[in-house]
Amino acid sequence: MIKELQVRVVPQVAYSEQNIADYVSRELAIDRRTIKHVRVLKRSIDARQRQVMVNLTLRVYVNEEPTDEAYQRTEYPDVTKGKKVIVVGEGPCGLFAALRLIERGIKPIVIERGKNVRERKVDLAQIKSAQRVDSESNYSFGEGGAGAYSDGKLYTRSKKRGSVEKILNVFCQFGASTSILADAHPHIGTDKLPRVIEAMRNQILECGGEVHFQTKMTELIIRNNKVCGVIATQPQGGTLTLEAEAVILATGHSARDVYRYLAQAGIDIEAKGIAVGVRLEHPAELIDQIQYHNKQGRGKYLPAAEYSFVTQVDGRGVYSFCMCPGGFIVPAATDKEQIVVNGMSPSNRGGRWSNSGMVVEVRAEDVNGNPLNQRSDLNPLNQREARLELMNSALVVMEYQEALERMCWQQGLQNGGKGQTAPAQRMADFVKGRLSYDLPQTSYTPGVVASPLHFWMPKDIATRLQKGFDYFGKQRKGFLTNEALMIGVETRTSAPVRILRDNETLQHVTIEGLFPAGEGAGYAGGIVSAGVDGERVADMVAEKING
Repeated sequence: MIKELQVRVVPQVAYSEQNIADYVSRELAIDRRTIKHVRVLKRSIDARQRQVMVNLTLRVYVNEEPTDEAYQRTEYPDVTKGKKVIVVGEGPCGLFAALRLIERGIKPIVIERGKNVRERKVDLAQIKSAQRVDSESNYSFGEGGAGAYSDGKLYTRSKKRGSVEKILNVFCQFGASTSILADAHPHIGTDKLPRVIEAMRNQILECGGEVHFQTKMTELIIRNNKVCGVIATQPQGGTLTLEAEAVILATGHSARDVYRYLAQAGIDIEAKGIAVGVRLEHPAELIDQIQYHNKQGRGKYLPAAEYSFVTQVDGRGVYSFCMCPGGFIVPAATDKEQIVVNGMSPSNRGGRWSNSGMVVEVRAEDVNGNPLNQRSDLNPLNQREARLELMNSALVVMEYQEALERMCWQQGLQNGGKGQTAPAQRMADFVKGRLSYDLPQTSYTPGVVASPLHFWMPKDIATRLQKGFDYFGKQRKGFLTNEALMIGVETRTSAPVRILRDNETLQHVTIEGLFPAGEGAGYAGGIVSAGVDGERVADMVAEKING
């Protein structure tokens, strides 16, 4: 007999399969020895009350062993002789697009400007130790994209455009824990995700697809208003010309050179709103105490606590973003003279700190053609940026984003830092508009220097953050504290540009054979939604080619 049921239990019961089986035997009044296996289908933590509870949906196997797999497998055929499609970018969108093309009998040729996921680690270590950023191999560029070393969070609200379950099952097939199928907020972990990505790439190769690393697209091949391929450069200085039936453009939200090329080539794009702010870091124990309503923190049976905040301040959203419990903050710049921060967590989320992006909504109309118009009276760097002539109004938000990152780098230098040393301020000091004369310890290994973020950040951003923090502090007693550290700046929340495409065919609005996809095209946000969009676009390409 197989029985499914929903239960609500204390954390100690939910902690292990053994404890769950013991509980089920009591609830169903059956002999414990008859329960051969218990599979957790859904799991969520309810911490709204003082007594934290765990909601479980279970499949119980009574007097029989499970014969079904914990996840659904996908079969990938040999496509060595299939028609060719170029996939530009091997982040989550590009990987899932390539695998879906293989499912549909099409040979993907994947080009990735960065290095493979293992070699990337060396360059990431250089950012921390030598404070040197490789513009082609960093936290945004390389196999796996920004998601490979950015925590591996798989939670998404985008459930209407495709199968989230399919994406999660594919991750399990290539080595992720099946717990991601059950958890309300699934998470693979920075330490485990690279191996999963490597296995996905190996599957592409085994099926006859191609993957070219350190191969940077510089130009689309366009004939008679149809994209027929790409021209790319490689480290040795050579030029690679690839032709195919179509091109899927999945370059991620940080490929500014791609946006500039598209603008110069007259390919339709438009400015898109983003969100900018800071990384906010608390001691993990403090967040556990606040969220679990317990001075003892999470104890033995609960994971590191998460939080989510959102409010409206002066007509714009202020909210937490990409919360990393038990994680650390990393330098995520993609070029010199930039400071950008991001957060991540290992799979066990066992670090001393918890961090989150705390950001303010910025719409295209807020920028008004001036990259940093709100502070042009305060900083010579802003004045210089304000005089820049933008190549195209579609790039105005990107220029704003870029100027803020350069300003942050400049502030780090002015306050005694070097390279990737980031400006920082205690949270309560920021809200009260005063300088922090000392700073707490931080997970950010390149180091931090005290800086008045409330003074030099754009006024509309700083003011809204101050009001938002004040509101969040009233919602959660203890959250607004000088134990928390703000580190600037968080700007890569989403793409600042949208590459226009037709809603039905997912093809570019004016050029045949070009399929913008994923987060970099402005149609996804996060690993899972990028994967979903990659599969959708691959299906449309297959329909067109096989049509």
